[in-house]
Amino acid sequence: MKFFHLSDLHIGLKLFNRDLKEDQEYILKRIADLAERERPDAVVVAGDIYDRAVPSGEAVEVFDHFIADLTDRLPGASIMLISGNHDSGARLNCFRSVLARQNVHMIGMPPQTKEEHMEKVSLKDAYGTVNFYLLPFVRPSMVKKVLEEEEGEGGLSYDETVRRLIARETVDPAERNVLVSHQFYLPAGKRAEEVERMDSEIRTVGNIDEVSADVLEPFDYAALGHIHKPMRAGGERYRYCGTPLACSVSEAGQQKGVILVELREKGEIHTEVLPLEPLRRIRVIRGTLEEVAGQGCGDYVTAVLTDGEGRDGMEAQDRLRRAFPNLLEIRRETARRADYGHAPSALGEPDPFELCCAFLKDAGEEEREILKEVINAVREVKRG
Repeated sequence: MKFFHLSDLHIGLKLFNRDLKEDQEYILKRIADLAERERPDAVVVAGDIYDRAVPSGEAVEVFDHFIADLTDRLPGASIMLISGNHDSGARLNCFRSVLARQNVHMIGMPPQTKEEHMEKVSLKDAYGTVNFYLLPFVRPSMVKKVLEEEEGEGGLSYDETVRRLIARETVDPAERNVLVSHQFYLPAGKRAEEVERMDSEIRTVGNIDEVSADVLEPFDYAALGHIHKPMRAGGERYRYCGTPLACSVSEAGQQKGVILVELREKGEIHTEVLPLEPLRRIRVIRGTLEEVAGQGCGDYVTAVLTDGEGRDGMEAQDRLRRAFPNLLEIRRETARRADYGHAPSALGEPDPFELCCAFLKDAGEEEREILKEVINAVREVKRG
């Protein structure tokens, strides 16, 4: 059984207000080309199909063309998609039963009643059955009634929520089982602060959304989404494939790709990363104005000038814009040298939690926890 593992398409994303439609159409076409060459039995997209909960008409059209292209090139293959934290689960759930008849399983919502379970798609090959369990992005509040939270128990954590949802399923250990999920799974032995995150990811204050990766043990493979840099959450078996296209300056230089997963007999798994080359790369170019301008190209570029403020600011901008038609921004190194190997937030936004704590000064632990909840709630409202 061969399948493609993709995630975090973020269709409709804008980078420094630059429309990436052409770049996204290009990379999705490359994915379809790889699918035609490799002939997988299934294509899995582990969440964040769109960049916004209410995508533009153009973004929907790009996604529609991608799915149509895949189904044309892979007749008979199953296509499975789940919602991520950027998506509207209710919108993606629309026409779910109709699409399933066309071998397109687009699951936007986790179980909504006590009788419902995770969507399970079962495929067969020479070695038997492979079960794909599709778990969209879930917040504890979304499944509170389903999990029969006891009065006085207090709110469930993300970790406990995912554990209880998986525990409700009858996962046959004799068969091969795959979980498709979009959450922040923390590798064993690591703290959340040790996991490198990209500027394009939405992070919760206090990392309240972390889920221990040991919950994935019942599955032969976990096709994960949410982390934008390729990462293992536990050997070869539990993996984040990352975005197919860089979504922020912090992803400059990353090799993007599709994970081709091959499940043979029970316990035998082979993975291979099929590289994806973008239409335009994201680059950070550092040096004096002369050095930087001499490297003109059509990529998306952040220029970091090392020769001080200078007296010809406008002239420097004009020169760099001529050298780089897709210039994203110009930064200047100061005496306090910044580390642009790990680019800071594109907008340079201060952390709201730290700002509030600095203002309140002597906030206790209980007040800090309430503050985290309020800031995370505001972020969710802003995303729609």
